[in-house]
Amino acid sequence: MVDNAVVSHNSVNELYYLEEVDSTNTWAKANLDKFGPVGAVYTTSQTAGRGRRGHTWINASGQALYYTVVLKTELAQPESLPLFASMAVADALEQRYGIQCQIKWPNDLLLNGKKIVGILCESVSYGYQMQGRGIVCGIGINLAQPQSYFDAANLPNGTSLELQGAKVDLAADPQWLAEALTDFGFDRPLYTFAREGFASFRDEYKAACVNLGRHVTFDLPGGGTGSGTAIDVDADGQLIVRTDSGEVKVFTGEVSVHGIYGAV
Repeated sequence: MVDNAVVSHNSVNELYYLEEVDSTNTWAKANLDKFGPVGAVYTTSQTAGRGRRGHTWINASGQALYYTVVLKTELAQPESLPLFASMAVADALEQRYGIQCQIKWPNDLLLNGKKIVGILCESVSYGYQMQGRGIVCGIGINLAQPQSYFDAANLPNGTSLELQGAKVDLAADPQWLAEALTDFGFDRPLYTFAREGFASFRDEYKAACVNLGRHVTFDLPGGGTGSGTAIDVDADGQLIVRTDSGEVKVFTGEVSVHGIYGAV
């Protein structure tokens, strides 16, 4: 036991289960000393989560998986971890449910054109004089929320696996997914990613990326927006957009994809 956390004895790496928590990312950052190079914490009830750009991740107690992986290992290209994470989650969902998700750059997962997974990565410091560097990567997976949840939360572009026809077992799936991500998705493939960065996973990512070939609108670093056609994702994980004034590399900010549902 760690606080109110239950240790999973089925997992090769450290994996903790919490019945309820304010935020798995917050808990992980407060308990970094409990983790080795790779570890994780998960719950099905998160009361104060948040998404990218400060978006709140609204709790769906018992109907979603809230998971955070802690990486205290050196990465050749840490800035592209969100893209790697999206592929790790997509692989786990395909194994469990036989579904193939699309990726909305950089790391939202879509099923039938609606969002089922959001990912938020944060840098952390730890250890003696806070000299250690790591990343916590929070992942929210919509398992079985009913349509009324998305209506009440004003999330017209959100959906759950169950709403899209997947056979979800709420008694077994959260633990299965957490263990699969911790021991496989963020374990063996991570060794390659840690050494070589995104380049080794680029083709797989591009095959799933819904942005490519579509008209997109993106935030400009100095403010305002630009637009054009997304034509590539480069070896650094940047989205390449062809605009009227030439090619632009996008790596931060919001990107809306025309023809699916816009920004989320």
